[in-house]
Amino acid sequence: MTSTLFPVYTCSGRLLATPLFPDRPLVVAVLGASGAVGHELLSLLDERAFPVQELRLLASSRSAGSSQVWKSTKIKVQEVSESSFQGVDLVFASAGGSVSRNWRQVINSAGAVMIDNSSAFRLDPDVPLVVPEVNPSAALRHEGVIANPNCTTILLVLALAPLGARVPIRRVVVSTYQSASGAGARAMDELKNLSQQVLDGRSPRSEVLPYSLAFNLFLHNSPLQSNNYCEEEMKMVNETRKILALPELLFTATCVRVPVLRAHSEAVNIEFVEPFPVQKARQILDAAPGVDLIEDFDANRFPMPIDVAGRDPVAVGRIRQDISDPNALELWLCGDQIRKGAALNAIQIAELLLPIS
Repeated sequence: MTSTLFPVYTCSGRLLATPLFPDRPLVVAVLGASGAVGHELLSLLDERAFPVQELRLLASSRSAGSSQVWKSTKIKVQEVSESSFQGVDLVFASAGGSVSRNWRQVINSAGAVMIDNSSAFRLDPDVPLVVPEVNPSAALRHEGVIANPNCTTILLVLALAPLGARVPIRRVVVSTYQSASGAGARAMDELKNLSQQVLDGRSPRSEVLPYSLAFNLFLHNSPLQSNNYCEEEMKMVNETRKILALPELLFTATCVRVPVLRAHSEAVNIEFVEPFPVQKARQILDAAPGVDLIEDFDANRFPMPIDVAGRDPVAVGRIRQDISDPNALELWLCGDQIRKGAALNAIQIAELLLPIS
């Protein structure tokens, strides 16, 4: 499919959208500006000195009318409408799949590129699914939409990709320990409030999540699929296969909600086609972009959510030989779900499309 809205060029016999933004500061819209990821996007746009000429904050009628401060300027949140995207170059969409699907055509018709943080387009074969440290060239094949992967997938592939580039991966088994932030700002507030209720001797009652996370955990609450895996687990399976271009990769996941505010953790077992020396894996991950190695076996000190909250890198550690399989390694990782797992990755994707100065 080619678009008449974007200039095109030929790559491997296919007409594709011109990837680069114009060489000037951009008009940027944040759709879903009032949410946790929206707030993080604003902070990172400033922190990373992204070239913004004008910033438009968009949300539903429920959130419209409020204001947010960006670079010392108070900006009013507007209710999204068709006119919201006129003259816009780039839209960061973080308001859910139905919203992204509803506004995609309007956004592209206005000539803007959408970087979408929902699951709406991630498995669409015509939409790139991008982690910039892993498959940056995929972003250049966009046709007006680039998908931001699921948070747990982003964190995982930062560790898988550099190892798989050295020795092919046969199978991955992962268990996730996912923070309240994955369910949004209201879930984070609820965890704080319900934890205090428990400490006060009261019985917590959740309204945002199906069960209280206060001093508790439960299997991920996304809908169960016909194979008895939940939606979150299948996101990891299918998205990892797409990003790594390994459609036949053997992969299984178990996802759990835990009482942590904003950083996810993952226990990962990776089976390769042949033995992979632990020391070599450690050296590769220590040098991998977007990864911090945190390991002190003598002190039993490995990555924790507090190591990564509010920080860009994914922390990896406790890399060890799987004693049950000579071709497998075990590792543990933690990453900030709102930052690298969502907002930062989206901005890094946009940075791939900036002209090289």
